[in-house]
Amino acid sequence: MIRKLFLLLAFMASAMTMQAQKFALLDMDYILRNIPAYERANEQLAQVSKKWQAEVDALQTEAQTMYKDYQKEVVFLSQEQKKARQDAIMEKEREASELKKKYFGPEGELFKKRTALMSPIQEEIYNAVSEIADLRGYQLVLDRASDSGIIFGSPKVDISSEVLSRLGYSN
Repeated sequence: MIRKLFLLLAFMASAMTMQAQKFALLDMDYILRNIPAYERANEQLAQVSKKWQAEVDALQTEAQTMYKDYQKEVVFLSQEQKKARQDAIMEKEREASELKKKYFGPEGELFKKRTALMSPIQEEIYNAVSEIADLRGYQLVLDRASDSGIIFGSPKVDISSEVLSRLGYSN
């Protein structure tokens, strides 16, 4: 009886190893560095971001100038004039804050632009990885560039170069 149980356990263990999952690694940073469209998109985002930050900075500088002028003249102003100047300064600061939120907020223009520029590239990479995984029978593909805790990955299971080749880029 014990012998039969042992044989059954051994058979189950060998059956489980026969169905071991295949996996691969890729380095998304390496792939993105080798795609010219990604670099162009990053440059475009940097230029737009710099332009928009200059607009926000201009409004903030204007608000600061208005406040400095107010401080210099506060002793000469009537209560109504003080109130009007304070309101104008606060309005300018609010404009700067709203513009900053419009451009750089979580749902802002920079986020939308980044999504519009990067989504096609990410989709293309995903499709290439998916095709390679289907072709080779990988059930799992991990990104070694992400902070996933991968300490070592054999170059034999790294498909980064193959993904780049499938996308039409030589490395």
